[in-house]
Amino acid sequence: MLQAEDVFRPGAFPEYTYISRKSAVSDLSYEFRLNQAIKVAGFLTSLVGPSKMGKTILCEKVIGFEKIVEISGADFSDDTDFWKLVAVKAGLSYEGQFTSEKQLMESSDKYTKKETFSLTKDKIIEYYKKENLVLVIDDFHYAPKEKRMQIAQQLKDAIRRGFKAIVVSLPHRADEAIRQNADLSGRLSLINMDSWKVEDLKEIAKKGFSKLNIKIADEIAEQIAVESLSSPQLMQYICLNICSILEMNENKEKSVGQEILKTAYHYTTANFEYGDVVLLMKKGPSTRGKSRNTFQLKNGQLCDLYELIVKSIAENPPIMQLTFEDVKERIYSLISDESKKPTPQAIKESLTKLQELLHIREDIFKVLDWKDDILYILDPLFLFYLRWGGSLK
Repeated sequence: MLQAEDVFRPGAFPEYTYISRKSAVSDLSYEFRLNQAIKVAGFLTSLVGPSKMGKTILCEKVIGFEKIVEISGADFSDDTDFWKLVAVKAGLSYEGQFTSEKQLMESSDKYTKKETFSLTKDKIIEYYKKENLVLVIDDFHYAPKEKRMQIAQQLKDAIRRGFKAIVVSLPHRADEAIRQNADLSGRLSLINMDSWKVEDLKEIAKKGFSKLNIKIADEIAEQIAVESLSSPQLMQYICLNICSILEMNENKEKSVGQEILKTAYHYTTANFEYGDVVLLMKKGPSTRGKSRNTFQLKNGQLCDLYELIVKSIAENPPIMQLTFEDVKERIYSLISDESKKPTPQAIKESLTKLQELLHIREDIFKVLDWKDDILYILDPLFLFYLRWGGSLK
């Protein structure tokens, strides 16, 4: 008998709830396109799509978990040896020592000799080819800028020798090292993954709950899909928590009702570690002793501009990409005093400072990008936490 954790798997390959999708610009599935891309000798595959959208799961589906060697852009620093890391991730000893023992001629005496070895790039490439391994560099944008350029150069030479690699990155982040590299021109297989549609996310719930003999109405599945913010991982997570609640309540009807959705949303945020991120955003950069302007909200609360920005992001409807006008109107709608509102310039300056504050911290703090008058929410789990984690209360 299947258990909920077998069906809904937010952190692993979803065997029973895998949904195949087609891109908006072609009638071909992403599985077919990726499979064709990695078959083209001498080509590097660039896979681009929003965070938590199933890019890694797609690779596992097409390539097979045992044939993937995964590296994160965050694994690289300016002085990281690319091929050493590629070797180690594949389980190879890049360098070390071995001891040889020989017997002297016309004597029973033996002697030992210690020698060092270091794998060459050619040997590493040959090992990958022999084992039919595919290197997947996830979150490529997290690697330092100069390192990205170096990696691109290393990959250019390697793919010509039959080395297979996929570079995974976000759509609006710096991937110029790959897509705008003249040396790679004509040697790229480009795959842009669209955000998940509500209809596709609904299928995860309908397919999964059906496997567990639990009823769910179409409108309930749609509500969960909207809150999942285009993320199949988040959809899986919410559905798993709904099953846990039904089990705790000993629900005999085995159906998903409207009344448990909010509880499931709150439960889902329990293990999300964004509390410090939200506190930092609300606090904003140091004021060096100066007091900030505050604004009275319609609920009577007083907030400064940084707190207003955080609240505006969490407003309905949940959106991962907000224009400046969206942000401004959301902020203005929260304020009770029509005569005292932050200027557009003040909002833009605060957004710039907020991004700078977040991007000098650890990766978990890099939850948004403010670029060309558009605020990108990079992590759907973060936005979900803002809405349901209780951090704004």
